[in-house]
Amino acid sequence: MPYLNIITSVSPIKWHKNNLYLLDQRLLPNIKKDIKYNQGVDVAGAIFDMVVRGAPAIGVTAAYGVALSALQYEPDKENGIQKLKADMDVIANSRPTAINLKWAVARMAKCLGGSNINAVLFVAEAEKIHKEAIADDLAMANFGDTLLTEGGVLTHCNAGALATCGVGTALGVIRAGVSSKKITKVYADETRPWLQGSRLTAWELIKDGIDTTLICEGAAASLMAKGELEWIIVGADRVAANGDVANKIGTYSLAILAKYHGVKFMVVAPMSTIDFNTATGDLIPIEQRSENELLEFKGEKLSSEKSRAWNPVFDVTPAKLITALVTNVGIVEQPNEQKIKALLSL
Repeated sequence: MPYLNIITSVSPIKWHKNNLYLLDQRLLPNIKKDIKYNQGVDVAGAIFDMVVRGAPAIGVTAAYGVALSALQYEPDKENGIQKLKADMDVIANSRPTAINLKWAVARMAKCLGGSNINAVLFVAEAEKIHKEAIADDLAMANFGDTLLTEGGVLTHCNAGALATCGVGTALGVIRAGVSSKKITKVYADETRPWLQGSRLTAWELIKDGIDTTLICEGAAASLMAKGELEWIIVGADRVAANGDVANKIGTYSLAILAKYHGVKFMVVAPMSTIDFNTATGDLIPIEQRSENELLEFKGEKLSSEKSRAWNPVFDVTPAKLITALVTNVGIVEQPNEQKIKALLSL
C-alpha cells in the first residue's frame, strides 16, 4: 500500500540529559507547560494525577520512570535493586486499566541482571520503547486509512499525539484520512468529566490544521441519524484476548448507537495494548476515580452538598460491536481471539 508520511506538531513526552519532561495535559488548551521529573516515584504520581494520559503515552512515561529510578539507585550497590523493584511496583500500579503501563514496566524489568544496576541499559530501553511507539502510530495510521471511504468520522476522548507521543492511534488514522482526502468531516465528543475531547483532541487537530467540530456525547445519536458519519474511530486502554475493548467511558454507548445506525466502528491500538492474559472484557479492572470529578468543576460545586456520583473512567465494548481492530501489525475485522492470534501467528 502507498505509505502516507503523516506528521504532528504535538510532542507531550521529552527525554533530555537524563530528565523527563511531560506536557501537563491538565492545563491544556489554555496553558502549555512542561514539568520536569528526575525521580521514578514522582512519575507514578504524574500518571495517577493525569499529567500524562492515554495508554501508549502512559507506557512510554512508565518506561522513563523506571529509567529515572535506575539512574537514582545505580550507585547504591547494597540496596539499589530492592529500591528499584519497589519503584517499579509503584509505577506499575499507578493506574489499573491501561495494560501498556504494566507491559512497559515488565519490559524494563528485563534490563535487570546480576547484582548491580546498569542505568545505561535502562535509559536505552526506554528510548527504544519511545521510538517504537512513534513508529507503531505511523503503521496503524496507514493500515487504518485503507479501510476508510469518503465521509465523516467521530472520535471519542483523546487518542492522538497527546495520548501516544506519535501521531496518535485513532487520530493517526484520522490524520491519514484527511491527508488522503477520504475524511470529509471530523467530529469530536467533548468527553466528560475531564473534557479530553474539547481540551485535547480539538486542540491538537486544529493545531495541525484539521478542521474539527465539537459535540457533546448526547448529540452523537442525532449526528448518526442525519447520516453524517461513516466511521466511529477510537483508541483503547486494554483489549482482551477475545477482542473486547476497554476505553474511555462512553465508548460502549457509541458502539451501540453505531450498530443501530449502520455506522462502522474502528478501534486503533498497538499490540502492546492487547492483553492475552485477560480472556474477556468482563475481567478487565475498571478504574473508579473521585466522585468530585463529577460533582465539582475547578473547585466549584455543580450539585447539592448531598449528591453522590458514580465515576468509572472506562467501559467495555464487546468485540461483536467492533467492525475492525487496527494494530501496528495489521487489521482484524470483526475481531475475536482466533483472528487476533492468527494475525500474530501465535
